[in-house]
Amino acid sequence: MPADLSHIRNFGICAHIDAGKTTCSERILFYTGKTYKIGEVHEGTAVMDSLQEEQERGITIQSAATTCPWTFNGREYKLNLIDTPGHVDFTIEVERSMRVLDGAVAVFDGKEGVEAQSETVWRQADRYKVPRFCFINKMDKIGASFEFSYETIKTRLGANGIPIQIPIGLGHSHRGVIDLMTMKGFLFEGKHGENVVEIEIPEEEKEMAAKYHAIMLEKICELDEALSDKYLEGKPISVPELQAVLRKGTIERRCFPVLCGAALSNIGVQLLIDNICRYLPSPTEKPEVTGTDPRDADIVVTRPHDPDAPFAALVFKVVSDIHGDLTYIRVYSGRLSKGTRLLNPGNGKIENASRIFEMHSANRIPLDEVTAGNIVAVVGIKNSYTGDTLCDSEKPIILERMHFPEPVIAMSIEPKSQDDKRKLSEALGVIRREDPSFRSQFDEETGQTIIMGMGELHLEIIRNKLIRDMKINVETGKPKVSYREAISKKAADVRGLHKKQSGGRGQFGDCMITIEPFTAAEAEAAKLDFTDNLAFDNQIVGGVIPKEYIPSIEYGVRQTAKTGVKFGYPLINVKVTLTYGSYHDVDSSQVAFEQAGTLAIKEAVDRAGPQLLEPIMKVVITVPNDYLGNITGDVSSRRGMILDTEDRGVVKLVHCEIPLSELFGYTTSLRGMSQGRASATMEFLEYRPMPAGIMKEVVEAQQGGKAAAGKK
Repeated sequence: MPADLSHIRNFGICAHIDAGKTTCSERILFYTGKTYKIGEVHEGTAVMDSLQEEQERGITIQSAATTCPWTFNGREYKLNLIDTPGHVDFTIEVERSMRVLDGAVAVFDGKEGVEAQSETVWRQADRYKVPRFCFINKMDKIGASFEFSYETIKTRLGANGIPIQIPIGLGHSHRGVIDLMTMKGFLFEGKHGENVVEIEIPEEEKEMAAKYHAIMLEKICELDEALSDKYLEGKPISVPELQAVLRKGTIERRCFPVLCGAALSNIGVQLLIDNICRYLPSPTEKPEVTGTDPRDADIVVTRPHDPDAPFAALVFKVVSDIHGDLTYIRVYSGRLSKGTRLLNPGNGKIENASRIFEMHSANRIPLDEVTAGNIVAVVGIKNSYTGDTLCDSEKPIILERMHFPEPVIAMSIEPKSQDDKRKLSEALGVIRREDPSFRSQFDEETGQTIIMGMGELHLEIIRNKLIRDMKINVETGKPKVSYREAISKKAADVRGLHKKQSGGRGQFGDCMITIEPFTAAEAEAAKLDFTDNLAFDNQIVGGVIPKEYIPSIEYGVRQTAKTGVKFGYPLINVKVTLTYGSYHDVDSSQVAFEQAGTLAIKEAVDRAGPQLLEPIMKVVITVPNDYLGNITGDVSSRRGMILDTEDRGVVKLVHCEIPLSELFGYTTSLRGMSQGRASATMEFLEYRPMPAGIMKEVVEAQQGGKAAAGKK
């Protein structure tokens, strides 16, 4: 394996569900010699789908990492590959993978083009500034169209896609690809397409090749002034010149090369690997990683991608294991030897990296040392979670954390015996550590444990894990929507006074707050911390409240907002400004001011027009024309809003927004209305205020449920 960082490629494969990500990954493993036989998703034998649930369902649930070698242009490259899920319920797996990758391959279905989840993963890659290129897969599928898929990349993603390959044949006649750089054709012969044979462009493809070659040439020349001048003057431009400019544009995310093939038919994958080496960046070509000094958050600290720099790594995944928890890290700088003690600057804990492994899906290969630019798993880390930094204790740094989506669905879960109760508490802690998009809490009023996740499938997988893998007998209630509280107007100068006297020292805390609706964009502009979608702004002057009591007021405000002020759901999208108050020399304490903060926010929300927000899902329904009327009528009956309807051959795509509360069991219902021919994908869009009538029903149902649970 190369020691040279310039020959390392850290990349992920991401896409909409069923676009062929894992199938592509399996071919990459086979052609690089990492596996001796090709695993298939539909047979449950894919190496990268190691969980029993993945093999049974034929979908990827958790991201899987592997390392494999590849020789390109006479040089040996090290490929660190992460295969990510496509199902929206497991979007956290894509999120954390994007945070640590240097590049990505976005895979698209050659018949469907850009689909709903394709847009989501593309936005996630945008958020973390990940260079990527597009692989239009399934060119062997009936109805596949390179032209259509390429157009959707430009129109739906707004991406500057540059075609560098086109297919030879489509559907059953698809047999190879044309490289638009060299204007040569390539066929893939042998039992598994292992023999790449160069041919002249077939006569019937020459016109299409000339058309796309001209598009490619013009688009690449637009990226570079010198090349543009040569192009306009009609001077010849060499292939290395084009490749160099395309590579630079790809790394800077000004363009996205577009390739094609059919992974299941073993067509085009070797050229895909070549282009990963040719166009995606090495760790050294990414900007130096930046973070903050844990002692002063205003001080920006940088680390070069250098094995001799101070050690810094980001934890991006934790997997519980009977042989010791595996903590996946991306090493940004320095080197790590097994047995090294590291600092987690976020919590101040010292960690011991007792063993280091290079991962091949579920299999481990022990290493003595790892250097900057690599992705490995470490055993021995006890107190570090996804998003935490591990670094040299002498040179601390806190790297940027990642974005975790909020859960939108909840259900109750109850253990059947006392022993199960004890085991359940431990198991939920383990799952929370593994999956930051999962939450659990104990409801004091009802005595129930509530688990929350990203969708029905997400909670079903967790339930199965508890019963089947962790051997805990539990019963679950019906899934419930995870609503949010908000306010509709500003309430100024609301007082929270906590005053008690019962012999001896009393309690006195007094604060005045203003509460108003607020957004993340406003918080960013005002440079205010927006943790849990709540900003706290201290405007106390003149010492009317001593400095040491301010954090207590904020803590009281935040804890009350988190557990629900009015309806029992988290309060979001608000700004609380502390404006005035008073204190007592003897009776004031941190606890008293915490209580004052709690009282103030409860009163303030009452005055500010409390309302309930419900999660709205973005839904894309694929339906044959015959059933369009039934489907659109049903969407309206579910309080849905149809945004757009587009033709896609013999089917229609219906883009709509529907409240999550109306979508339980929707997949089954959709099949019934269309004789099994319609399908739908959905993803969380945003929280919106719910109609007053529905809000009243939800509040009454919740209060009734708690009363019934209290009588048990």
